[in-house]
Amino acid sequence: MDDTAVSAAASIIYQHLRNGSILDNLADNLRPQNRAEGYQIQACLEMAMESQRQGWKIAATSIAGQKHIGLNGPIAGRIVEDMMVNPGQPVPFGANRMRVAEAEFVFCMKTDLLPRPNLYETAEVMAGVASLHLGLEFPDSRFADFVAAGEGQLIADNACGYKFMMGEAVSDIWCDMTLSTHPVIGRVTGSDGQLRAEYTGSGGNVLDCPTIALTWLVNELSAQNIPLRAGEFVTTGTATLPMTILPGDQIEADFGALGRISCQLSS
Repeated sequence: MDDTAVSAAASIIYQHLRNGSILDNLADNLRPQNRAEGYQIQACLEMAMESQRQGWKIAATSIAGQKHIGLNGPIAGRIVEDMMVNPGQPVPFGANRMRVAEAEFVFCMKTDLLPRPNLYETAEVMAGVASLHLGLEFPDSRFADFVAAGEGQLIADNACGYKFMMGEAVSDIWCDMTLSTHPVIGRVTGSDGQLRAEYTGSGGNVLDCPTIALTWLVNELSAQNIPLRAGEFVTTGTATLPMTILPGDQIEADFGALGRISCQLSS
């Protein structure tokens, strides 16, 4: 795609993001035909948002998640400052149509991991991690039928990025844990104070292990000639099935010995 088409596609997605509206599909001449073109539009979308990038998200890190939106593997998206909600603040529900919350392991980096020809191994990626955090993601899409939008358009749509909350760093005990088997419980309590649903999962739902997901992200960025910078974070995908949410709900993600993170959704 030439720069004019990339800019036009990003502008359309941004307008729908800003207005809380949806579109069917990008026009044929603006529709990304592969991952690289999707990431071109995504980068242009980030510039349109005029908000400092804080980190990255990974979508579709489970087989079920990939099948649900018609993908053969995960995709990456950007999280900018305007998407962040601080713990203790209500999470704006807005025009969210996906209506799910996701409990996630989040890694914050201490060193830059720069693009290179050969793949990064998990051990060297983990050597660049400063801390582990707990996160809650609230995805959404600008496409009316995001299940059928296709890989390129979903990447262009910032991998369904919408709102994200990250807690403080957890204890360093995580370094000695097997995150692939670490249990996670998600709870959704309605505005009436009644527990409506409980979701059980583990780090194994995240590309078999959150550390593997982080390594995937580093290599995905490297393939697009994008560095992962010190100070940025990566939220690695939902450890439980996506939790169905409604305005006014209370959401909690319980990571056992690692702690809990919770929030209230606006009504």
